[in-house]
Amino acid sequence: MTRLIVALDTKSRDEAALWADQTAPHADAVKLGLEYCYAHGLDAIGAVARQHPLFLDLKLHDIPNTVGSAIESLAPIAPRLLTIHASGGRAMIAAARNALERHFSADTRPTLLAVTVLTSTSAEGLAETGVSDSPRDQVVRLGALAIDAGADGLVCSAHEIAPLRDRLGTGPVLVVPGIRPAGSATDDQARIMTPGEAARAGADWIVVGRPITRSPDPAAAAAAIALELREAAGR
Repeated sequence: MTRLIVALDTKSRDEAALWADQTAPHADAVKLGLEYCYAHGLDAIGAVARQHPLFLDLKLHDIPNTVGSAIESLAPIAPRLLTIHASGGRAMIAAARNALERHFSADTRPTLLAVTVLTSTSAEGLAETGVSDSPRDQVVRLGALAIDAGADGLVCSAHEIAPLRDRLGTGPVLVVPGIRPAGSATDDQARIMTPGEAARAGADWIVVGRPITRSPDPAAAAAAIALELREAAGR
């Protein structure tokens, strides 16, 4: 069954703690990223991780040695899922995997996820960076490279689930942001689906932020999405 991650996209420790507590009965993990990390540091992230399963979305992207060293620094936090950028290349991805194997136990090693193409990126946006292929083709290319280099899974839009499964099979973990319940604003996302659509397409995890956290009742919003996921799984 597809699991729900609530994105705590805020600089406020109070907001993050409130949203995490409100949605905990209905969510399988929470996400913290650069916004929160830069505002409060790793100690604050560790405090959240001790209370809730954590998807740490830092999207590490640097030379292999630096990424490996950064991952070593994250060992005390022990996030459940951790992101790097697939575009960092084979050597960087392998260095990340090696660092996880060296500095985490088998029980605490995070699932290593490679971000392919951001869900805010359109074909026009890719073209501006010199990539002439479609987002789908670029996602599959980077996804295949990342899994071969040692990533456990990928971050992709729901529209790339099917071609990734066709190319890579059911093994890789697919985490899908850009999820918007029916009738929600798209915000800055370019390639989106509803929770049920993403679940039926084969997402292992979905990430939902503002439709939950900016709702008048975050707990109810998370509960509705969790119900949609169960219905999609036939439960």
